[in-house]
Amino acid sequence: MEYVLIGLFLLLTAMGVPVAFSLCLSAATLLFFYMDRPLVMVSQMMFSGIDSFSFMAVPFFMLAGAFMSAGGVTSRLVSFSQSLVGAFTGGLAQTVSVAGMFFAAISGSSAATTAALGSTMIGELEKKGYNRDWATGIVASSGTVGIVIPPSITMVVYGAIADTSIGDLFVGGFIPGIMMGMSMMAVSWYLARKEGLAAEGTFSFGAVLTSFKDSFFALMTPVIIIGGIYGGIFTPTEAAAVAAVYGIFVGLFIYKELKLRDFPQIIFQAVIGTTVIMFLVGAATVFGWLITNLQIPHQVAAFVVSVTSSPLLFLFAMNILLLIAGTMVNASAAVVILTPIFLPVARTLGIDPLFFGVLMVVNLAIGCITPPVGLDLFVASAISKVPIERVVKACLPYLWALLATLAVLTVFPWFITVLPSLLSR
Repeated sequence: MEYVLIGLFLLLTAMGVPVAFSLCLSAATLLFFYMDRPLVMVSQMMFSGIDSFSFMAVPFFMLAGAFMSAGGVTSRLVSFSQSLVGAFTGGLAQTVSVAGMFFAAISGSSAATTAALGSTMIGELEKKGYNRDWATGIVASSGTVGIVIPPSITMVVYGAIADTSIGDLFVGGFIPGIMMGMSMMAVSWYLARKEGLAAEGTFSFGAVLTSFKDSFFALMTPVIIIGGIYGGIFTPTEAAAVAAVYGIFVGLFIYKELKLRDFPQIIFQAVIGTTVIMFLVGAATVFGWLITNLQIPHQVAAFVVSVTSSPLLFLFAMNILLLIAGTMVNASAAVVILTPIFLPVARTLGIDPLFFGVLMVVNLAIGCITPPVGLDLFVASAISKVPIERVVKACLPYLWALLATLAVLTVFPWFITVLPSLLSR
């Protein structure tokens, strides 16, 4: 029956049926025709799958990012980033990556990060001599850190499914996200030097201080979230609610660019985004129950252990599989589908679920710029009007840098586990 379940899911996905519906339909078919169970089980299990306090963080983090973006945060973060690296060769392209890391610490979403960067930076890059394809490529690539640097909606989903501390996952994503950003900065420096683009201006500590003061309240968002969680002040879900309220306060009363008339549209977008994720999680709960019931994780674990007992070989094999999965489904979908299958194998091999979860998210973040379903590619292309195939080509140098970073993280788990271990002491 496991072959029927997986085969039907793959067939429906290949036919273009949305992933959530493919999960539901394949699971319902097996339950009704092969296991003689009432279809009401589908809706019951979907509800139980999303009936979790942890998942309440998803709409709040979405609201926080939307309120911050509408409240003038993006432009201030870009100005601060430019004051830091704008004077170097390829400084404006490097600014995109730095700003991406800062905005990721607010939005929790790669698509939101890409959209914020694209609407602000593509035109500016063109004015400074960067061709439109390159500008679109660096924006799409820099958006990948949106689900790695906390807060990350994908990590919330993984933490709830894997019963792993969301706070530890958030902290574990800091160094990998920064490494990803710095690898893309290095690529931008190299490409700019190769193209003969001169450095822009000189570094000024005064300019850094001024722009830091202007963006201070935006930069405080991750400090409030992580500090509050580890300070025992609130849970990750409560931190998300605090971040949303803080976003409203900053936008309305400090930067004064958020208007009350913006609220309905912002809330509507957050509701739509939350509904999509929650429906996906609910559908994956049904699918995951069947996978467990059919003992597929046990079979996979037995097969992997019979082939190799090396955790490192397993992780590299997982990297390849996740990178392939990232070309077909978005990050949250891949997490809810694959975690119940491969996390038990990782535990059997003695791999830390925290390390495995962050590594999984890094893999799937890279999938955001791999066709045919790379979400960041479509967002950046829609903003710049550059065809997808040309955006993919422009992303390739950054993709290689991100893959090299992934290899380093796989071999050296310390980069992921060091901060959570230090903060939990």
